[in-house]
Amino acid sequence: MKKISFVKMHGLGNDFILIDCLNQDLEEPEKFAIKYCNRRFGIGADQLLLVYPSEIADFKMRIFNADGSEVEMCGNGIRCLAKYIWEKGLSDKEVLEIETLAGIIKPKKAGQLVQVDMGVPEFKPEKIPVDVEGETAFDVVLEVSGWLARINCVSMGNPHAVIFLEENPKNFAVAKYGPLIENHPVFPKRTNVEFAFVENPQEITMRVWERGAGETLACGTGACATAVSAMIKGLTEKKVTVHLLGGDLLIEWNEDGHVYMTGSAEEVFEGTVKVPQTGK
Repeated sequence: MKKISFVKMHGLGNDFILIDCLNQDLEEPEKFAIKYCNRRFGIGADQLLLVYPSEIADFKMRIFNADGSEVEMCGNGIRCLAKYIWEKGLSDKEVLEIETLAGIIKPKKAGQLVQVDMGVPEFKPEKIPVDVEGETAFDVVLEVSGWLARINCVSMGNPHAVIFLEENPKNFAVAKYGPLIENHPVFPKRTNVEFAFVENPQEITMRVWERGAGETLACGTGACATAVSAMIKGLTEKKVTVHLLGGDLLIEWNEDGHVYMTGSAEEVFEGTVKVPQTGK
């Protein structure tokens, strides 16, 4: 057995086990995520975040869902990672470059908050990916358990299906329809699902069903995908506050085509766990 140090962090209640792999090795992260993200028998988290050295950026981030699947990007997670890097003195840069499976992402200090350049949204179906014909995958109707869901598909480095409801989603059956859409055969890599209501041109309220994690209190990439979808459909302005169960995110879609997300990141506690060594 060997000891692995970790930090528990959250961004608007979307919580993470963060492991610094700059000076320690974690073998079989998929198995670790399944065991220790469990809220009854483990540490408890939505996702596992790992930070490594990078040859092309300041640091490299890997992300594993609670079911052990590795994903491309997590907006709340990268804010937490940036906060960890700054608070532990690993870098004094105002703007970091973080290598991810979705490309290099750039978090920036914004007072006590963290602003992240989330890059340019992708709308081409084959890049999301979603198996539909056309230049985009907006207003696609899926039949799920007798409900006709009108979805708008966007990639923010990971796939999202945004659904605009006619009322606040607080009483919506997210646990019923979320997994049905996540695992619908039209999505070859599954998808995250957002259930949103536009309050006014400056505000959106949403709940999110995350691929491989279930419903979470917040999703940064999901908030970006939802805001961009609303902007394209003419429902909001180019700068909106997105209200999630865990708190608020400010989303801006600038003239440079990039989406910027600003929100909080907090450390909860530090600890160590004993894990088996492979082959021992």
